[in-house]
Amino acid sequence: MDFFASKGHNIVPSAPMVVKNDPTLMFTNAGMNQFKEWFLGNAEPKFPRVADSQKCLRVSGKHNDLEEVGHDTYHHTMFEMLGNWSFGDYFKKEAISWAWELLTEVYKLDKSRLYATVFEGYAPDGLEMDSEARGYWQQFLPDDHILLGNKHDNFWEMGDTGPCGPCSEIHIDLRDEAEIAAKPGAELVNEGHPLVIEIWNLVFMQYNRKANGTLENLPAKHIDTGMGFERLCMAMQGKKSNYDTDVFTGMLNAIAAISGKQYGADEQTSVAMRVIADHIRAISFSIADGQLPSNNKAGYVIRRILRRAVRYGYTFLDLKEPFLCLLVPTLVAEMGDAFPELKAQQTLITRVIKEEEEAFLRTLDKGIRLMDNIMEKSKATKVISGVDAFTLYDTFGFPIDLSELIARENGYTIDLDAFNVELEKQKERARNATAIETGDWVVLLPDAHSEFVGYDFTEADCRIVKYRTVKAKNKEQIQIVLDTTPFYAEMGGEVGDTGEIRAADGERLEVLNTIKENGLAIHLVDRLPADPTGDFRAIVDVERRVNIQNNHTATHLLHYALRKILGTHVEQKGSYVGPASFRFDFSHYEKVSKETLDKVERMVNSLIRANAGLEEFRDISIDEARSRGAMALFGEKYGDKVRMIKFGDSVELCGGCHAPATGNIGYFRILGESAVAAGVRRIEATTGINAELSVDIIEDVLEKVRAMFNNAGDPAAAIGKIMEENEQYKKAFEAIQKDKMADLKASVLKNGEEINGITLYTLAECPSVDMAKTIAHEIHGEKESAALVAAFESADHRPCLVLMYTDDLVARGKDAGRDIRTAAQAIQGGGGGQKFLATAGGKNVAGLAEALAKLRDLATA
Repeated sequence: MDFFASKGHNIVPSAPMVVKNDPTLMFTNAGMNQFKEWFLGNAEPKFPRVADSQKCLRVSGKHNDLEEVGHDTYHHTMFEMLGNWSFGDYFKKEAISWAWELLTEVYKLDKSRLYATVFEGYAPDGLEMDSEARGYWQQFLPDDHILLGNKHDNFWEMGDTGPCGPCSEIHIDLRDEAEIAAKPGAELVNEGHPLVIEIWNLVFMQYNRKANGTLENLPAKHIDTGMGFERLCMAMQGKKSNYDTDVFTGMLNAIAAISGKQYGADEQTSVAMRVIADHIRAISFSIADGQLPSNNKAGYVIRRILRRAVRYGYTFLDLKEPFLCLLVPTLVAEMGDAFPELKAQQTLITRVIKEEEEAFLRTLDKGIRLMDNIMEKSKATKVISGVDAFTLYDTFGFPIDLSELIARENGYTIDLDAFNVELEKQKERARNATAIETGDWVVLLPDAHSEFVGYDFTEADCRIVKYRTVKAKNKEQIQIVLDTTPFYAEMGGEVGDTGEIRAADGERLEVLNTIKENGLAIHLVDRLPADPTGDFRAIVDVERRVNIQNNHTATHLLHYALRKILGTHVEQKGSYVGPASFRFDFSHYEKVSKETLDKVERMVNSLIRANAGLEEFRDISIDEARSRGAMALFGEKYGDKVRMIKFGDSVELCGGCHAPATGNIGYFRILGESAVAAGVRRIEATTGINAELSVDIIEDVLEKVRAMFNNAGDPAAAIGKIMEENEQYKKAFEAIQKDKMADLKASVLKNGEEINGITLYTLAECPSVDMAKTIAHEIHGEKESAALVAAFESADHRPCLVLMYTDDLVARGKDAGRDIRTAAQAIQGGGGGQKFLATAGGKNVAGLAEALAKLRDLATA
């Protein structure tokens, strides 16, 4: 940071690792993510030169398959990326010379161990070798340390479309001198050797990739570099593994203390400990940034990482109780000063992880039982089908490697080819569900930028800056960017505006939604106008907007009330604000009682009646906002300038739409409270007319109840009285039934028959199967060498069979479950149970006599 500050760079903070307002990304996976809109030209760069250290998460892509992390010593899920950027300022010469200066003169890395790669060119794109970069490197490195790289390694692209360009990677050879003498490092660059690794990538953004695959020059050239902090530590500390540096040794020692195993003792133990040391960082930072484990999208990624860590501990370290949660204090002690969000949310992180671990350990127990059943079914071949293994994996969340381990220990194999076929089918279904074909932007006003005026206006004159076609699930939509728009784009939990765009000739386009992508407000419309170059009027659906902004203002009042009533530990953890209702997630460690919810509801309605006016502070510094009482939320990205919203004593940083005064909300009502995760609760609520309607529904139900009780003044008391009377009737009925059962049992015992050394009891009339089973159980406990056969029509006119054998008869080979299935054929039914007691039902009452005769024969045979 100091080095690049001396080169005129502005030092900026890391953006959150969890991306909240970009539909193209779930996590920050590169340092450049927070500057995407600058690279794309959607916003003017605030600074021409920038440097930072960005926390990143990668679980897929080049060298970043989640299942490989921990098996090598230099790839990670969560890592820190050091970077410097130029936006239309310096280019290759400065980027290369400063990288060399920092590595060799400041960090004192051995020059003879460094290699640089240069893009070799790619004929299909009409790209020649990057001789410019090669020329600059020749000032510092001999030719045998400057290597040509292919498009895969040395041409960086943001995605299928967008800014891209050649890159120059800097690699370091960390092998011993003897190994270097035996084989030059040049032969091992980009060959996967754990000690010949890339530490810095310099990307020279100079092209734009269009949807048809062709390249065009960018209007301005940019620099984007990324250096892995953990790898740099390995190089500077003279280690052979990232995990041997002080970034990880403290955590590995903590894992060793919990497991009683030593890192390095054997390969399986070492891999497991590396997996856990890596994954606890990714999990904790994600939770701190507001992403809880779940079954959807980003939450599923975090759950998957957490479960991978648990199963490695479970399988290889014999950790059968929650252990990841015990590592959080070590992580906070080591990284909490640099990342205060960890320290501030340590309790939440610990509770969420512990609850997730407990849930997954229950899943593992269930999966092991299911594996036992599958192995029993596959006993003949000793091969578990791929379909069964995939069902365990997909439906029950049971890891395939654990299934393999259990199978191997029991002498079974799994048909992995068939499993992979099922897995690929699932991936294909997921790809088809999310496949989006995006066309190139058709730019009509190349020099125009989009301005949002929706805080002040719900209508505005506008022109179309650019448009494109997007196709998803065989449905085509048009996306439009306007130079001036009153439409709020979905962000921060608030849904996007809808409405219409009206042409001068009266043509109307329906705006179906407004989303934000790379800093641009994008309007989804049903079709393209006849003349896209004309003048238009953008008109927001005002009634819908008013409902949304009333609900949004209510979330602020609710947040304020919760902090006042429950305590200042309450912090917003997520929200959804729609026109009909909203939900508000917040940190709290127990269920909120009905009495407390009533207090919260009354306080919010009191704040509404106070009719506090909106005080809006636009474009003020974050420091000024804090000095005025605004609370910055962890996991949110704030710029140098923020917008502060104040209603009375409620003060928040917010970019959403709000009521002009709290009185406009009218009425607030809580619809429900529930748990989202450990330490996170959710309140669902509504306001205005929708709140009134929710009360109307309850009143309608209450009126119907009153009518049922002849308009009783206190329907609750009337219902209580009926329930009390019902309980009395129930007890009286049970007493009658008990007497009846006693009489029935006595009759059965009186009429017992001795046949072939077996006492046979017959029951031909009984009100229910339950009563027959109770009698059977009692006789089973009282007699020996006895059987009970029952065949009767129940009170609801169904044919029923019950068969009981005493234990000594079972020991001699009797099986009630087998025999009752045979007899049940006579009543066109089926049944089963245990060897000593079984039941059956059917459709044919007329077959009861035949079924009874069959039971008698089977019982006495």
